[in-house]
Amino acid sequence: MAIEFKPIGYVHTEAQVVPRHWSVSQVEGRLVIDPQYQEGLKDIKPGQQIVVLFHFHRSPPFAPANLIQKPPHREARLGVFSTCSPRRPNPLGLSVVEVLAIQGNTITVKGIDMVDGTPILDLKPLVTDYQPDQPALESPA
Repeated sequence: MAIEFKPIGYVHTEAQVVPRHWSVSQVEGRLVIDPQYQEGLKDIKPGQQIVVLFHFHRSPPFAPANLIQKPPHREARLGVFSTCSPRRPNPLGLSVVEVLAIQGNTITVKGIDMVDGTPILDLKPLVTDYQPDQPALESPA
């Protein structure tokens, strides 16, 4: 089974250095979405937090030696799935950013931990108020 993703847009930031994780970032930048997807941005509002799924496009290829890694800010060596390392079997990243403004197909955000030119694979709302009594979604047939 082959799985293919195509970017829906790209990250743009003037920052030369970005934090290792979105939770400690104050870096601002723009998510420039391909105009063909602009209509899908209509309900994103300033002040909202959104999840950005992206490709670690500068990450070196994964090798079995990368299954255990020592993050620079940790003492211990950890399994790759216990880290946010860009060296992963599938180089996918996830960040939560705050929407500052939206104009056309460009979302200005704060909390960037991605380098300029990072391919964006998807955007999702950050949902923190899920109500367990809501009906479950049915899987498509």
